[in-house]
Amino acid sequence: MSDTDKLVGYVRKGGDGDIKISIIESAFGDCNRYITSDGQVYVSLKISRNALDKVIRGERAITTVTQKVEE
Repeated sequence: MSDTDKLVGYVRKGGDGDIKISIIESAFGDCNRYITSDGQVYVSLKISRNALDKVIRGERAITTVTQKVEE
């Protein structure tokens, strides 16, 4: 088995300085979920810290939001 990253959305810096996260609805619906002991359902996503830092500093416009998927 190998791990791959499934594209789920994008992160960008808005004009007001806020970080904007856009999730592709159909991709999000296909994501793996997990349930915590209190019954809450979560979807685990990841954003590269290095790439996010570059978006925050204005060195790049956008980066991806992904989910690690075992194949």
